[in-house]
Amino acid sequence: MASLMDSLVEVLEEENVQYEKLVELSKNKKDAIIKADIGALERITGEEQEVSSNLRNLDIRRDSVLKDMADVLGKDFGEMTITKLIGYLEQQPKEQERLSKVRAKLLTTGGQMQEWNKKNETLLNQALEMVEFDLTLFKSMRQAPETANYDKDAQNTGDLLGSSGFDAKQ
Repeated sequence: MASLMDSLVEVLEEENVQYEKLVELSKNKKDAIIKADIGALERITGEEQEVSSNLRNLDIRRDSVLKDMADVLGKDFGEMTITKLIGYLEQQPKEQERLSKVRAKLLTTGGQMQEWNKKNETLLNQALEMVEFDLTLFKSMRQAPETANYDKDAQNTGDLLGSSGFDAKQ
């Protein structure tokens, strides 16, 4: 059981390191979004995908260790969580504390990750709104304003001014 606990703590610490990398990448992403640096965003996205792949592999390893621990403890793997495992370790206070500390670090890092994701989502939405505003502005600049010409029924004819905006002769 001790070797399984060491393996679990090791995997959880590695997961925390990977999540810390994601937090750092999210900070860099914020700067890239603000500067509209598409090249940097592409690079950061590639690095995020690499870290996500590492996290997926660690997730598989963690599940494997938890399954082995559930077998040793005679518990159902489907219901095995880190929190429940901490509760099962009442007779082993050192291991319980060690696992609790790693879990707390992971929760803190996960909270930071969630916070940065929300900030970046807000920045991206604002950037999209700005692009939409710019497109609308450019479209409106290409259209001429309507004239105030009316037909015999007092309906606006919808005529547009010429491209210069004025019909005055010199």
